[in-house]
Amino acid sequence: MSFGRFREPLAHWIGQRFFFGWVMLVVAALGIFVSGAGQSHTFSVFIGPIGDDLGLSETYIASAYGFATLGAAFCLPLMGRMVDRQGARRMLLIVTLCLGLACFAFGAAGGVVWLALGFAALRFLGQGSLMMICTNLVSQWFARNRGFAISMMTLGFSVSMAIHPAVSQWLIEWLGWRQAWVWLGITTWALLLPPVLFLVLNRPADIGLLPDGAAAPKPVPEGATLAARAARTDASLTLNQALRGPAFYIVATGLCLMSMMITALHFFQVSIFATHDLDAGIASRVFAVSAITMVVSMPLIGRMLDRVPTHFMFAAGLLIVGCALAGATLVDGLLTAIVYAMVFGLGNAFTITLYGFMWPRYFGLKHLGSIMGVGQMIGVVGASLGPLPLGVANDWLGGYDPMLIGMATVPALWAIVALFLREPKAE
Repeated sequence: MSFGRFREPLAHWIGQRFFFGWVMLVVAALGIFVSGAGQSHTFSVFIGPIGDDLGLSETYIASAYGFATLGAAFCLPLMGRMVDRQGARRMLLIVTLCLGLACFAFGAAGGVVWLALGFAALRFLGQGSLMMICTNLVSQWFARNRGFAISMMTLGFSVSMAIHPAVSQWLIEWLGWRQAWVWLGITTWALLLPPVLFLVLNRPADIGLLPDGAAAPKPVPEGATLAARAARTDASLTLNQALRGPAFYIVATGLCLMSMMITALHFFQVSIFATHDLDAGIASRVFAVSAITMVVSMPLIGRMLDRVPTHFMFAAGLLIVGCALAGATLVDGLLTAIVYAMVFGLGNAFTITLYGFMWPRYFGLKHLGSIMGVGQMIGVVGASLGPLPLGVANDWLGGYDPMLIGMATVPALWAIVALFLREPKAE
């Protein structure tokens, strides 16, 4: 059965009413939501039941998770090249099918080795591949409004943070952790396969459209530094060209630092609060404050990315992440915890939005998968190593605060470097 017979006529019918790119944005946001099956916030509710069932300590489970995340990261460049060659639609279909199967297999894990392989598959397909493919898809359909579009897409992540842990906990209590993963796999297929099969098109040119629904290309002012310049497909760089210029390393290092620091705070927030004599209930509840802050701020950040010079926004994001690290040392009650949670949520919003925005902004669309695959690999490696300094500090220094202050200076200093970020030129 050829779904293409239905896809293009349906796209034309919808396109007569409004820009079809908004449909692609909704599908991509749904893909980001579905990636929750491979995200840390979903795994967190399974750690206890898995350990009790398999007789594994949290150290074993955490080690399996860490090594699996690292292994998954090194597979992302290959996925990026496949997206460039096969297109986002085909790879989105393949990854969705494989993610459902990975959920089923994870529910059958019988030991630490099988558990690690399951973690690796879920992290590679969900946290890595789905997010990269969805970003690629939205970047193809939006140019001048790309920042806003990506920020709306990443709202799927915030919704996943609110829904996946709660639903998973309910499934665990009702059916057990193994059956919970079966249902996560089924819902992955039910939510994402129909729109991928019947709606997704790789790029607007497939149905005779231009990005943003424009009737004709708009001239880009010489010397412009806004997102509009990144819309020029003739400015696309190959992976080798990107690796030869400083822009790639400024972007990759900055995003890696943001990912490291945000992951470290996610991982140790409850423990940091405990050293400040705050109970675990407060530490858990302020996650909701962070999530609300993300939902409110991400569309605003997206709009600003379309209007404010990108290197200023990149530097601002790095500074806010540094402020979140420093702010964690000042928490001493409910009020300061709420203020910290808001700054932390803003840092999360900048991090996830910039992750999707920076690569097409500076390196174009033609080889976006290959470039983003390498960049995301660096970021995921950073995320897997982020909690380590805080763990070592607590074990050796008896607290987190000195290391938090030290870590806060790193993104703050890189923000200065970010101000010198300039667009690379193809050789």
